[in-house]
Amino acid sequence: MSAALALAPSATGLSRARTLFWIAAGALIALSLAFPLSHAANAPPRGFPLPPLILAAGCIAVGVHGRLDPRRLALVLLLVGLGGVVALDTVHRPGIAGSAALGFWLLVLGLWLAAWLAVDALAELHLLDPRRQRLADLAVPIAFGAVVLFLWEVVTVGFGVPPVLMPSPSAIGARIAASPGVLWADFVQTFLKAVLAGWALGCASGFVVALLADRVPFLRRGLLPLGNFVAALPIIGIAPIMVMWFGFDWHSKAAVVVVMTFFPMLVNTGAGLAATGHLERDLMRSYGASWLATLLKLRLPTAMPFVFNALKINSTLALIGAIVAEFFGTPIVGMGFRISTEVGRMNLDMVWAEIAVAAAAGSAFYALLTLAERWVTFWHPSYQGR
Repeated sequence: MSAALALAPSATGLSRARTLFWIAAGALIALSLAFPLSHAANAPPRGFPLPPLILAAGCIAVGVHGRLDPRRLALVLLLVGLGGVVALDTVHRPGIAGSAALGFWLLVLGLWLAAWLAVDALAELHLLDPRRQRLADLAVPIAFGAVVLFLWEVVTVGFGVPPVLMPSPSAIGARIAASPGVLWADFVQTFLKAVLAGWALGCASGFVVALLADRVPFLRRGLLPLGNFVAALPIIGIAPIMVMWFGFDWHSKAAVVVVMTFFPMLVNTGAGLAATGHLERDLMRSYGASWLATLLKLRLPTAMPFVFNALKINSTLALIGAIVAEFFGTPIVGMGFRISTEVGRMNLDMVWAEIAVAAAAGSAFYALLTLAERWVTFWHPSYQGR
């Protein structure tokens, strides 16, 4: 009985506004069939209209029914995905790319509205099975990102946006597939060398100095204002200086990253060490615990959420600092070097390819730190209800 309940889906009732939105999405998709797809004279025929009709009927049925359970939601997501594939195939046809007409944009608008409602319903879905709930939670950002990429693709291709202004995701993907060697060399130079080395040194030095400042009062009073001053220094001001001090290779970029990541770790670790309550510290003193024992058994575990907060913040700061620092002197390799040179050549697809690689690397780095935080601070109240 309990196993059956654990697998039972939950239906979500629709509000009056959402019901009207579902019906409006279906009506827009159905109405798109009555208008031309392109202004061009050589536009291809529309083709078989069955997928848009099925999607329109499904959206209207959801709105009329007024309830959306997981099975219906999965079917709607499948239909929206199928409609997106049809729209992408349509916009890339000769005669439609750059000349899309009202019929196509009504289809895109209806697809966007249906996708928005479906992703919103997916975000509010609550399942009793924890594994299915985790899959649903993971599907929300994936679906949202797919919708953003879909809109980016159809808008840039449908309106014929010049690649020097905004390349389409398909053009960026083609550039990534055509330049794996260049992108990998830039990734190694910037991320695996400058970012990781600077992030590790900056975080470690900030952590150690925070421990010293906690132990020695005059360091705490003197270092925090100085650290605040250093953190306020602009990257474009210190990057050329670091290049002059440490040379044009990745060491100067790592030095910039150290400067950027030191102060967030210092402040967050200091706040974490001060977060223990008076009752806990009085209890440790009543046991005769030394400063080191109190630090290791009470204060550092309490400070771990603050430390991981600094580690995650620094993971993004390190990547930004290394890329910007490469604008001011680097060998002929690196993400920042590639971005600056390709912008001058108007190769915006390569620039966006570098941005995509940097974003993917930064997101993966942040995700690994989040997993480590969950493993270390599983006892924290923020994870108890998950």
